Amino acid sequence: MTTSNRNHFVAVIGGATAGAEIASRLADRGVSVVVFEQNKRPYGKIEDGLPRWHEALREKEYATIDEKLSRPAIAFVPNTRIGRDIGFAELTKDWGFSAVVLANGAWRDRPLPIEGADAYVGKGLVYQNPFVIAFNHAERGDLPGPGYEILPGAVIVGGGLASIDVAKIHTLELTVRELAKRGIAAHVNELEIKGIPKILAGHGLTFADLGIVPPTIYYRRRVEDMPLMSAPEGADAARIAKVEAGRKRMLEKSTEKYCFKVEPLSAPEALIVENGRLVGLRLRRTKMENGKLGMTDERFEARGPVVISSIGSIPEPIEGIAMKGELFDFKDWEIGRLEGYPTVFSVGNVVTGKGNIVASRKHATQVSEEAVEAYLGVGEGDDRTIATDVRPAAEHAAKAAESVLASLGNASAPSAEQAAELRERIAKLQRAVGYDDYKSWMEHVGPPC
Repeated sequence: MTTSNRNHFVAVIGGATAGAEIASRLADRGVSVVVFEQNKRPYGKIEDGLPRWHEALREKEYATIDEKLSRPAIAFVPNTRIGRDIGFAELTKDWGFSAVVLANGAWRDRPLPIEGADAYVGKGLVYQNPFVIAFNHAERGDLPGPGYEILPGAVIVGGGLASIDVAKIHTLELTVRELAKRGIAAHVNELEIKGIPKILAGHGLTFADLGIVPPTIYYRRRVEDMPLMSAPEGADAARIAKVEAGRKRMLEKSTEKYCFKVEPLSAPEALIVENGRLVGLRLRRTKMENGKLGMTDERFEARGPVVISSIGSIPEPIEGIAMKGELFDFKDWEIGRLEGYPTVFSVGNVVTGKGNIVASRKHATQVSEEAVEAYLGVGEGDDRTIATDVRPAAEHAAKAAESVLASLGNASAPSAEQAAELRERIAKLQRAVGYDDYKSWMEHVGPPC
């Protein structure tokens, strides 16, 4: 513990991968850290944003987060939402914190970019985040919101890892359903690990034999442009071509293993509504020229029983933080600095609304490829212990921690009286939600699955 950091207090908003990482790094360097978590458990999208077959990854990250947040210098405050229970400006300017770190993630779906689309939510339009959450909870019967029937022929708008997850949920669930009709018991997790064709072949069947209309992902760019792996900074044309070939290869493996379809160069343009319900989309064929997206005059329709929008996640607005479009209006996007809040930093998905945040751009291509192949389930073997939306968040948090520590050298630590008052305010919040210590609290709320 360094003398200069011993009396500083830092608030971290959000306790998942990025939040736990930066909290532990600051605590290890002598800072008193308070982690405010809006949910009863700190796991964020590790708990509900990843489909339930990512068991090994999920358990590994739970253990990592628990270990970090259990450190003595960290005070955990669950069930407390900044902007609702505590004002953001009040927290940053009046409580006595030397710095505040936003690590609250991106929980809101980016709107489908067609005017009037949200009028059909629940009437043919579904967004990816609640869809995956419902899938995760359906098996154990504790749905926090509406359930969604898995229907053949779904229209999926997207192109990233999340949209592939949505497509896999459909083909895996529909396959289980069709096998059950034939008296064959199967489980989603087994199908995801081994692949649908391999399991079906063991019963003398093919996917075509099941008569399932697979879902289709409509992506506005080329398959080679899908954000499945990143090119190194400053990559030359040959390296970029290699990365593009790798993206195409990974997607081909995934579609073969999980039997969904992808229609590239397709941008949604208009809704198809019949009898007050969304029944499809009119799309416009696009083209890529010199790395730029352009439109053609060709249009076509995609119809299905449901349209699922999976085009990314964005932060929930917080009163007091200016927005720029769908994201917070950061003046420094590398470490998430906000105009008017010199003591505020940001880490993780809240900065970009993407799983592959700033740090992921600096990953070697080989590392990115290995991570995504494991996530997609198409790598060599069945490793499920790594994903691109976990490791970059931790790495970015590590970088931000150094920036926070550097800023503390110019900040005034609270006086002994102010520190005592701050500790009492935190203890009062913990008492209000029934919190005693981290271990006891996690035993009280129970495991997420």
